[in-house]
Amino acid sequence: MEIIPSPMSSPCALHLVLVEPEIPQNTGNIARTCAALGAHLHLVEPLGFRVDDAKLKRAGLDYWRLMDITYYRDLDDFFSRTPGPYFYFTTKGGRVFSDVAYPSAVYFLFGKETAGLPEPLLLAHPERAVRIPMISAARSLNLSNAAAVAAYEVSRQWGYPGLLGENGYLWEENAPHA
Repeated sequence: MEIIPSPMSSPCALHLVLVEPEIPQNTGNIARTCAALGAHLHLVEPLGFRVDDAKLKRAGLDYWRLMDITYYRDLDDFFSRTPGPYFYFTTKGGRVFSDVAYPSAVYFLFGKETAGLPEPLLLAHPERAVRIPMISAARSLNLSNAAAVAAYEVSRQWGYPGLLGENGYLWEENAPHA
């Protein structure tokens, strides 16, 4: 049996930051993505739900035991307690997210479902505002989908540190015989 190193032993550190998330199912899905990748989840209040919400827990299923979550009163509290670097995911970003070479520790910020990240924050950091390409008629991706796309891109760039890369199925032994 192979032992998978804990996320804390990985040389890379991915932090997904949800700023004022409103939908518990999205946050639960993102929590599950964080658990699967060994990423740290940061929740910036106010939240549009209670943390004990059944929808939130159901979306995360039994992954909550694998979670590393930190809560913040507001964005000022978040920035005062974290070192960065920060990348801001927005449909208004000037750069495509997959064109960026991310450092070995990074914070990806995502805004609330109805409004995204605050405009002043984006205007203050245009070089770190990135977007996920989509057709012009689409307003945006679902928050949990966008977070998963971003998280797996940076994990791919880092070579999937600490992640099990095999499905465990022994194809040769179970292949039908001709």
